[in-house]
Formats: sequence, C-alpha cells, structure tokens
Amino acid sequence: MARHSEFVEFVLEQLVPVGVVRARAMFGGFGIYLGNTIFAIVDDRLYFKADGATCHAFSAHVLNPFTYVARGKTITMQYYAVPPEVFEDPEAMRNWAQLALGAASRAKQGKKLPARRSIRRRSSDAVGLIR
Repeated sequence: MARHSEFVEFVLEQLVPVGVVRARAMFGGFGIYLGNTIFAIVDDRLYFKADGATCHAFSAHVLNPFTYVARGKTITMQYYAVPPEVFEDPEAMRNWAQLALGAASRAKQGKKLPARRSIRRRSSDAVGLIR
C-alpha cells in the first residue's frame, strides 16, 4: 500500500466535489487521479495541470510551475501551484480542479497511440518457411 501524507489526505478531501479521486506515489511525491487521468501532483504543495488554454489563469495569480532537477537540468512541467485561498473555498477548489481536468483531458486526447503493426503470413507461407 502506498504511503500517504496528512497533506495528501487533506487534498483528497478537498477534491471530493470533483469526484472519486485517488493518490498514487510517484517520484517522491504523488499523482492525483480521477479515473485514469492524472490532473494534479503533490509534493509539499498542490499543483494542477495546465495547458495553453488554462495557463493564463495560473499566470494571472502569479503562480509558479512545478520544477525538478534531473541530470543537472531544471525541468519545468505544465503543473502550476494552486492559489492558497482555494483551500478555504470549496467552490473555488472545484473550479480550479475542473480547469486542471480539462487540461489533462486535452493532453490525453492529443497523445496518439502508435499504430499497431502486425505481420501476417498465410499458412502456406509458414509451410514454405519450415521446409
């Protein structure tokens, strides 16, 4: 069973109006999922997924993106810190979470699965290969 912090439990409670959400441990933090869609991450703060259609809302509140260091480089992800006042207002939390879910859904739709290629041979071809 994955470890949970008190803050993660608090975040999950705050997100109840969005639906049945769950946390999954990942890379020292947690991913927050609705179904199979990750829309938030938690380390010491809550970050919501953003994209071109929603990052203006985060920028307007001067919120920082989630960053981490890998191989000596700082990596910036499209997840932005949630405004602190959102934790005081369930309606605001739901609205911000809906923005994040929309961004996550659009990102998921934009990813195309690689075409599955299969090699088919007629049984007569296989017989010819065996001889």
